[in-house]
Amino acid sequence: MKSIFKGAMVASVAAMGLTLAACDSAQENAAEDAGEQMAEDVNDQAEAMEDAGQITDAEADAMTEAAEDQADAMEEQAEAAAEGEAVDATAE
Repeated sequence: MKSIFKGAMVASVAAMGLTLAACDSAQENAAEDAGEQMAEDVNDQAEAMEDAGQITDAEADAMTEAAEDQADAMEEQAEAAAEGEAVDATAE
């Protein structure tokens, strides 16, 4: 079950990363909002899985932290794209 959510999260981030290269201010804000929403969704899913006994508290925390890290990376990519800088999707 964890791998399904992780795979969905990675796919979502990859799709967003492809659209960030042409961001203007409105698109930059939309990308940032999408990253934050994705992180909130993953957090909600992790909490539900923890409540159902499917994962431990530590695993839920790790899922949430990974999603927040991805949201931060999306925000950085959006800012770089808005400023006309080269965007390195592999940088962490």
